[in-house]
Amino acid sequence: MTVAATADTPTPDPAHGPAGASAPAGAPRAGGRGRLVLARLLAARGAVAGAVLILLLFVLAFGGPYLTPWDYAAPDFTALHQPPSGAHWFGTNGVGQDVFAQTVRGLQKSLIIGLLVALFSTALASLVGACAGYFGGWTDRALMFLVDLMLVFPSFLIITVVSPRLRSSGWIAFVLLLALFNWMITARVVRSMTVSLREREFVRAARFMGVRPLRIITRHILPNVASFLIVDATIAVGGAVMSETALSYFGFGVRPPDVSLGTLLAAGTGEAPVFPWMFYFAAGLLVLFVLAVNLVGDGLRDALDPTAGGAPRRTRRLRRKQK
Repeated sequence: MTVAATADTPTPDPAHGPAGASAPAGAPRAGGRGRLVLARLLAARGAVAGAVLILLLFVLAFGGPYLTPWDYAAPDFTALHQPPSGAHWFGTNGVGQDVFAQTVRGLQKSLIIGLLVALFSTALASLVGACAGYFGGWTDRALMFLVDLMLVFPSFLIITVVSPRLRSSGWIAFVLLLALFNWMITARVVRSMTVSLREREFVRAARFMGVRPLRIITRHILPNVASFLIVDATIAVGGAVMSETALSYFGFGVRPPDVSLGTLLAAGTGEAPVFPWMFYFAAGLLVLFVLAVNLVGDGLRDALDPTAGGAPRRTRRLRRKQK
């Protein structure tokens, strides 16, 4: 009897059945999976609007510093608490620093922190969850005990206690600290998905052929949970930005003279009634970014859902016109 799969055979997508099976009439072929997902995503107006908004925010964050002659830390002692004007687009704060330069710098820092936290936490969650679900036994019990233990710990309290002790390590240590408490729920979901995947034919065939477990996990298990991981990582970016903002607001995140959206909100809260430009520009960008991330996350969830019924209506209309 010949073995139906090899270690180098592309991993079949659970949404389309085993490799080599003929797709039913009207169903998308494996090669058209990417086009179908893209079509669904483009048909979701909210997801498109969110993606465009995120792109514009990134352009503002990384291109904004080149649009102004002011450095975010340089004071203008001739313009203290000045409202928005041609010289200072977002006004100035109490020491004459340009609020526009500080806002784009804060947005840039918050976006970088959010992306890194989402990347590290998703990678850790996928590794722990996949290993627990695939190996089972004492490995599963030990890793799930670690997950339950981490869930019991009050993460916000621990970060506020540990963060001041890592002040000399810079903001990278703060990123790792946030990622350390942001992966447990995702790991539990990945473990449950892995338990169901490890008995599939292509995984069993690879195991019977002597393929190493780590290779099976990386080549067969994780690609089949990639849809969930992509959506989870997208939403985790917004959550990480909110966590960084909250911690920086209370003085446990980014340290002066550097700035983030959290430090700008903390500095402008008390003066918002009198000098609103010191608070509302940073707050508005934070709200826009979190809203855009949620829109993209919802769109990705629907587009990658294998149970969704075919292509969206707009795509079906285009196909009928082509016929």
